[in-house]
This record gives sequence, C-alpha cells and structure tokens, in this order.
Amino acid sequence: MSQEMIKKWLDEEGFLRMEVPDENARFHYVVNYPEDHVIDIIQPAGKDDMILIACATSVSPEHQAGIRALSMEKRTEFIWKVRFTLNRFGVDFQLDHPENVLNSYLVTDEIFFDGLSKDRLISSIKNVFRAKLQVMWMIQERFGEERPEHDSMYV
Repeated sequence: MSQEMIKKWLDEEGFLRMEVPDENARFHYVVNYPEDHVIDIIQPAGKDDMILIACATSVSPEHQAGIRALSMEKRTEFIWKVRFTLNRFGVDFQLDHPENVLNSYLVTDEIFFDGLSKDRLISSIKNVFRAKLQVMWMIQERFGEERPEHDSMYV
C-alpha cells in the first residue's frame, strides 16, 4: 500500500483535512472525523510497514478542577475507570494524570501494511474516535454542569 492510496481513501470519504510537514514521519495527514474532530494518520520514520492512527485530547480546566476536588481515593478510582474503558476498545492509550487529575489522553491504533485496507483504515479511525468520545462522555457525565440538548456520538 502506498501513501497515495491512503490519501485517496481519506479523500474519498471526505476525511482528509491537510498534510502536515513532519520530519519524524514519512507522511502525516490530519483528518476530520467527524467534522471538527482531529485525528492524525502517520507513517513514522523508520516504520515502512505501519501507519499510526492517533487522537490527543486535552481535558478542560473546568473538568480538571472537578476531578481535583475529589478525594485522592475517588480520583484513583476515576483513573482506573478510564483505563478499563479505553482498554475495552482494543486501542493503545497514554494518560497524563499527575496526582490522578486527568489533564490529557492519547488514543492510538496501528495498522500494519499486510492488513491495511480501506475498510480497516476507516474502521480504525472510527474506533479511535469512539474511544476518545467514551472518555469525553465519562468526564461530562461526572464533572459537566449541563447535559447536552441533543444526543449524538458526533459531538
């Protein structure tokens, strides 16, 4: 599979937002999925047989304050719930949580070229987004002030 084929698939689905210059990657695309949500598609330098689908999310200061207001025991419990939730999606993740206050999280998936197809690429993008969204919903449910007026997985 080539970079051109991946770019074509992303463009066909209307996901391709831009190509980003990246000295640490053979190529780096930023995609919108869904509208106004950014996910990166990267072929890291030195990894000629793999692409990485990645989505980084920062937790708002207001939500961080809500987490910080919890006891250390409740913060620890919340971080474990986030870990278990993300693990169910079959993705890799990194949590930035000093003193068990979630500041940000990164959700990633890898596709090796021998398993790469348009279906697998689009499915992986959607799965990374769903994992991100699940944690967003957990934070909103527990620490948000208002419930959204409409309910959609596409925030």
